[in-house]
Amino acid sequence: MPEYFPEVKAIKYEGPDSRNPLAFRHYNPKQKVLGKTMAEHLRFAVCYWHTFKNLGGDMFGVPTIVRSYAQGSDPMVIADQTMRAAFEFFTKLGVGFWCFHDTDIAPEADTLAETNKRLDRIVKLAKSLQNDTGVKLLWGTCNLFSHPRFMSGAATNPSPDVFAYAATKVKKALEITRYLDGAGYVFWGGREGYETLLNTDMKRELDHLARFLHLAVDYKKQIRFKGQFYIEPKPKEPTKHQYDFDAASCHAFLQQYGLVGHLKLNIEANHATLAGHAFIHELAYCVANGILGSVDANRGDELLGWDTDQFPTNLYDTTLAMYYILKGGGFTTGGLNFDAHVRRQSIDPVDLFHAHVGAMDAFARGLKIAARLLKDRPFEKFIARRYAGWDGGIGKQIEQGKAGFAELEAYTMKRGEPKTVSGRQEMLENILNDYIA
Repeated sequence: MPEYFPEVKAIKYEGPDSRNPLAFRHYNPKQKVLGKTMAEHLRFAVCYWHTFKNLGGDMFGVPTIVRSYAQGSDPMVIADQTMRAAFEFFTKLGVGFWCFHDTDIAPEADTLAETNKRLDRIVKLAKSLQNDTGVKLLWGTCNLFSHPRFMSGAATNPSPDVFAYAATKVKKALEITRYLDGAGYVFWGGREGYETLLNTDMKRELDHLARFLHLAVDYKKQIRFKGQFYIEPKPKEPTKHQYDFDAASCHAFLQQYGLVGHLKLNIEANHATLAGHAFIHELAYCVANGILGSVDANRGDELLGWDTDQFPTNLYDTTLAMYYILKGGGFTTGGLNFDAHVRRQSIDPVDLFHAHVGAMDAFARGLKIAARLLKDRPFEKFIARRYAGWDGGIGKQIEQGKAGFAELEAYTMKRGEPKTVSGRQEMLENILNDYIA
């Protein structure tokens, strides 16, 4: 069998003093943090699309990257080679999970029936490679946005024929995800939105999207798929406005249509940026509402207005992300999927390893720092003091529904002007710096 990354051996943990660029300085998968190993906490996954299918093309230029496994005239030979290269990469990197769209692993054919045959063939290979390596599927999903048939959406398309086609594709994707023992399945509405309201029946489209998800829930039960369903927020790009705008709008949608018990959220850092939020805002919202499921770990460039999908290396982001993930109880079925791609100028195969090693170390450091923060509780202690007025007296009466406007008026007339108290933001930021240093 050919080796697709011969210049790279298995990545090992060598500790903080190592100067080997292809070694982990902080990610020690067996090291225990708060009673669990790093591998159990972080549940790292490699995404198939950016890592193995992205060849450096962008809206302004042709691809710049050449991969040996992507060469050939037969698309199914390329699919086979790419799958083998992927599992070589997973094992050398030392991750436990991977993620894919259906069309990442097998190209579409002229008919849906032939497309499904192609999927069956490559999924059988993936199953064999999973068994050989021990690498598991974190989640699967379906590409309902690339093909021209989905130019006006999939579940929200004005045509019921497109809705039916999309449902048929998701049916197959759920079946293969179950066959591969996937821990979950993600719904990302890549074009479930609108370009202009002048040609859009928003209410009908939202109703159809909910109907689509309910059909998926029904089929999940029918095939006895035990994995967790996720919906992934994104505000825009490619559409002007997508219905899964951010965590709050997704939550409201799930509540409106009776889906809260069936789907959690898969939060992507770069999508939070596009929505005008911080990554930790989206995580904190999910934790507060019990809907955090999984994370697409990447970052965006705040100076650019599109989805740059860069690898996460900012320690403030990784620390605060792990802080809120741990506060929410940690991952169960989800994990940290690196939905990121190397830059257009990073053309060598080894650059894939450099990118993932750096990101994994950044999250491992974030995990260790977050664990210390949770142990020492500097922020929790300050917040408890700041909100102490709600633990008794009039505050407790308000929370218990025992004080109305009349009672609050009487209280205020007696007490007079409220005392203002400092929020100590700068002090808290300094504390965070001390832990990260």
